Amino acid sequence: MGILQIKNVSKSYGEMAVLKDIKLDVAEGEFVVLLGFSGTGKTTLINLMAGLEQPTTGSLTYRGAPITEPGRERGVIFQSYSLMPWLTVNGNVALAVDTMFPELSKSDRAAKVDHYVAMVGLSHAATRRPAELSGGMRQRVNVARALAMDPEMLLLDEPLSALDALTRANLADEIEAIWDKDKKTCVLITNDVDEAIILADRIIALNPDGTLGDEFKVNIARPRERIAMNNDAAFKALRGRVTRYLMDVGIASKVEETRTLPNVTPIHGVPTAVAKAQEGGIEEKFLNFSQLDKVYPTPKGPLTVVEGFDLKINKGEFISLIGHSGCGKSTVLTMAAGLNPISKGAIRLDGWNVEGADPERAVVFQSPNLFPWLTAKENVAIGVDKVYPRASQAERQDVVEYYLERVGLADSMNKGAASLSNGMKQRVGIARAFALSPKLLLLDEPFGMLDSLTRWELQEVLMEVWSRTKVTAICVTHDVDEAILLADRVVMMTNGPQATIGKITDVKLPRPRTRKALLEHPDYYAYRQEVLDFLEEYEHGAKPKPKSIAAE
Repeated sequence: MGILQIKNVSKSYGEMAVLKDIKLDVAEGEFVVLLGFSGTGKTTLINLMAGLEQPTTGSLTYRGAPITEPGRERGVIFQSYSLMPWLTVNGNVALAVDTMFPELSKSDRAAKVDHYVAMVGLSHAATRRPAELSGGMRQRVNVARALAMDPEMLLLDEPLSALDALTRANLADEIEAIWDKDKKTCVLITNDVDEAIILADRIIALNPDGTLGDEFKVNIARPRERIAMNNDAAFKALRGRVTRYLMDVGIASKVEETRTLPNVTPIHGVPTAVAKAQEGGIEEKFLNFSQLDKVYPTPKGPLTVVEGFDLKINKGEFISLIGHSGCGKSTVLTMAAGLNPISKGAIRLDGWNVEGADPERAVVFQSPNLFPWLTAKENVAIGVDKVYPRASQAERQDVVEYYLERVGLADSMNKGAASLSNGMKQRVGIARAFALSPKLLLLDEPFGMLDSLTRWELQEVLMEVWSRTKVTAICVTHDVDEAILLADRVVMMTNGPQATIGKITDVKLPRPRTRKALLEHPDYYAYRQEVLDFLEEYEHGAKPKPKSIAAE
């Protein structure tokens, strides 16, 4: 019999059923991961386990007693930090210690606070307030505060999802170390397959309809070191099975094609169905970054963020730009967009110097920046009306509707942008960029704010639409799988300041690509290893000397 038992639990809000007939036993000392898409009821399920909500039908018990309210034996760590901004790190953790251990002396309580702050590696920041901490450090305080309540079970509701990839990996390792040391029972909700496999004894999928899906046992010896896992046959096989399952149950099939592009040409040239997907020989050096520098003035003197960035890109090529936070990836992209002045060197596109913003260079940002009072169709139409001044109103509407259909918004074109989910808003951003028929498509972490499963879906959408246009594209990302999935070449940047190109990998995987097909390709994990090895070399802010590379 499990320490936590969930029997035939359903949860509805009015007429909307969120969870349906959930049955789950969690054994003492077990690490269970619930894995699923946004909107599948994962957070509702954690709230029920925590006693913050009650089921509509069914029952939850902890050690045989009904769960009717929160209890100190079940510590909860949420995605958001909820720290007291006026208290220091020690002060925030002391709130929990003082509540749970009022009988201890003041010095013993202080020693307990120090213990938990040290456990999450924040002793050096003990006197800082939340406003002085990074997102990862604030989440560490959150973890320390939950641990200070000394719970028997930890309930973790996507505690790492708002963090950058490196911080997320480091904090996941700390959570595993704490679990392993104290043998606490853990239930973690995540949307990250690799994170689930690294941490779990058992992975359970949560289906989009609110039912529990397949269960996957993780029979991989601990500790599970991330880089080593890339060469582990059991890891690769399990990763493939979980990925295929989630994509099969969660990613909707493509919409039927009901629209075609009209025979109209934008002011900067191309179409007629995007010149039959840019057929003919690839033009070399279509986009040329020549010894590019970016220098910012600071009170301490000039700061060179990017130095000697030199890269030639052929027409129709898709480049992924990857590196750790602060390595200047987005700086390079905004210079290419004409949104950030070049300090030294030049960027030439199709024979012309890049100077200032222009619709021939379309940008998709992490946040799509839609006009909330306009519909999806109206947001896309703004750019199309400017780019196709000689087309009729009907032809312009056809362009708008064609790309909205391609990104899966055929049924949502007339919805207001404010009512769309984050994933749907980013679809509008992608449709808007492609609808401009640009010479160059620039993507700045376009899926960075989305959960990883929605990200998978939009990566497939992006690849499908890109395959119809073969527009020259650069995508800034910190996601290794995304970089390889999308690119003809992965360009890796060294750490900043004075960041430059450290390595370039040619990705010779067949197109069209799908995530499922790539996971089964014999060369996929070798490419992944190349990128992982490079990132590990630069992981902790070190500045190894860049290797000698050919940037053409």
